[in-house]
Amino acid sequence: MKPRISMITLAVSDLAASVKLYQQGLEFPRMDSPPEIAFFTLNGSWLSLYPRQSLAEDATVSSAGSGFEGFTLSHNVSSEAEVDQILAQAVTAGAILVKSAQKVFWGGYSGYFKDPDGHLWEVAHNPHFWVGPADSAT
Repeated sequence: MKPRISMITLAVSDLAASVKLYQQGLEFPRMDSPPEIAFFTLNGSWLSLYPRQSLAEDATVSSAGSGFEGFTLSHNVSSEAEVDQILAQAVTAGAILVKSAQKVFWGGYSGYFKDPDGHLWEVAHNPHFWVGPADSAT
């Protein structure tokens, strides 16, 4: 197997609200897709939003669940100022700020927001990894 993540699918309770946050608020480029799902192109992968109940049915698991899901999504950018800008953009678009941007123990700078379904996004500047112009696009 050649390891890679080609798509991340987030289960959402209100598809329209989630599409509004990701497409209009965060300016993710939306692909053509059927009305019951939304696809966005990322740099080398895709993000999809799919109704929670439908995704659970597809995976043949219960749709019940709350609290911390056990993972976060991370968006690495090239500066601390860009971290602040993206967190502000997310909050303006309807996301909830969970942790204000700050210096962190591993030597970087990061903060967290959550989308309408509680999916946690870390926005981080890691001075130990180079993030090029194409990599820093939202």
